[in-house]
Amino acid sequence: MEIKGQIVDVIYSNEINGYMVAEFKTENDTIVITGCLPFIENGDSLKVFGKYVTHPDYGEQFKVETFEKIMPETEEALERYLAGGIISGVGPATAKKIVDRFKEETINVLRFEPEKLSRIKGINIEKASKISEEFNEKWDLWQIVGFLERFGISAQNSKKVYQKFGKDAIVEIEENPYMLLDITYGVDFKKIDKMALDLGVKVNSMQRIESAIKYSLAISSQNGNTCVEEENLIEFVINLLDVQREDIEDALINLKAQAKIYIEEMNGNIWVYLDTFYVCEKNIADKLIVLNESKNIKEIKDFDMKFKKEEDIVDITLSEKQKEAIKAVNDNNVCVITGGPGTGKTTIIKFIIELFKKESKKVVLCAPTGRAAKRMSEATGEEAVTIHRLLEIGKMEETVNFERLEYPVTPIDADVIIIDEMSMVDVFLMNYLLKGIYIGTKLILVGDINQLPSVGPGNILKDIINSGEIETIELNQVFRQAAKSKIITNAHKVNNGETFITQLKETEEDKLQDFFYIHETSQEKMLQDVISLCSGRLEKYGNYDFFKNIQVLTPTKKGRLGTKELNLALQKALNHNTKISKKVRRQNLFNR
Repeated sequence: MEIKGQIVDVIYSNEINGYMVAEFKTENDTIVITGCLPFIENGDSLKVFGKYVTHPDYGEQFKVETFEKIMPETEEALERYLAGGIISGVGPATAKKIVDRFKEETINVLRFEPEKLSRIKGINIEKASKISEEFNEKWDLWQIVGFLERFGISAQNSKKVYQKFGKDAIVEIEENPYMLLDITYGVDFKKIDKMALDLGVKVNSMQRIESAIKYSLAISSQNGNTCVEEENLIEFVINLLDVQREDIEDALINLKAQAKIYIEEMNGNIWVYLDTFYVCEKNIADKLIVLNESKNIKEIKDFDMKFKKEEDIVDITLSEKQKEAIKAVNDNNVCVITGGPGTGKTTIIKFIIELFKKESKKVVLCAPTGRAAKRMSEATGEEAVTIHRLLEIGKMEETVNFERLEYPVTPIDADVIIIDEMSMVDVFLMNYLLKGIYIGTKLILVGDINQLPSVGPGNILKDIINSGEIETIELNQVFRQAAKSKIITNAHKVNNGETFITQLKETEEDKLQDFFYIHETSQEKMLQDVISLCSGRLEKYGNYDFFKNIQVLTPTKKGRLGTKELNLALQKALNHNTKISKKVRRQNLFNR
């Protein structure tokens, strides 16, 4: 269905993903609309496309699939639009004065004759000009949004295009539609390609083939790859574009000449990188070697004596591997400590911190995610921060071709830097991290190569270990306390290709039951099991509160056991038992 109307009240808005729940005034009624509506504000007039659905808690709603922003079609709607705070200095009173004065000519005055606004009391020439400028900026933006929406380009990506090219964006796009791939992320190449062909780009255009090559390399990176075998790349592009092999080979030569890609022969194969990936990997390798081969100026003198003294103080019996790891940190500027859960990595970190603190050395702790940094702080009793915060670089924006902006990096004031959960660090973050490390600083990389890999491209920890260039200590002994946990025991069994334990026997020496395996084939029974486990069934095994201690993981979004249906089922089962307001329950429901 298609409905025209105006946003009159925003009930809920998620700025991160653009999801909105709002009251929508149509010609005959006021309805609730839901959906992805980025950059929409109170007072905006829209043409929405979608369907009516019935929510189990909130009743009938209109689910928006796509939308188009339109200018208000009545004086009343225009006044609400201007009064909604979208233009600086224009509130409800000023909006009413403007519309009352200019009636149906209001939009024309705002766009082309701003000097007339100064006839209204309280608006001088300077303010009139500013009002017109802001109004026209939004007008230009939505002309671009409307143009790109026809080709399936989202409003969020349309705004990036406007920020890059301004009011001339449509002209720029018509000349080269593929430039959208260089400034937006998450855009489907096929949609851009269709737009280009509709606008008259030739099938064997070099511009088209070069964009397809860069897109193909970027797609491969979503599986963690930083490069692709040339032959596989050529076959993929042939299937994508239906062009000749010779044209693709010519495009590869052109891209290499423009320094957009890098081609390298390795192990008898030819590999193709996006140039950004190659530069990052080379920077990482070069800086690690420089750090490792520089003079060991942070070394602790009389190490054996001080090590033994600290061991007596903490009253911990370290394994030979743990001792080897701590000595390796003192002997090397860069080293890797790796091992599975329960192998004593945290104990080593705590020991290293104490040793170097007593030498008046500054030890900095960091991790790739906020959660990992928090765990590191809790385990060591010392402050740990995210790598982004340490470098003061914030969130890194990216395009489909990973042509990232250069971020200024704050040098790290530290004698020793310990990075935990290294398996989650990608090539871009590692590149920035190493830029911030002074020569002479000790760098300790801690992680488990069987843990979660990085979301971004690269396999940094594993590649460093496999290179053999950096001192690596692998911990393989599971300590007695950790061995009591069936989660840890089973983690090691799975990594070793063994069948995990499903039948638990509680003994006097082993009372910890933290792993349960429930084999079930009925989806309905699975759902009931999840609900019962979240609503009290686990209480006798620990103080488990759903809203604080329980997380539900599922591999799909759709279906009876997908995230959407599970969220609804859990909310229905659990929210009515909590003392939270209707507004909070709305937020829990829609912030997905």
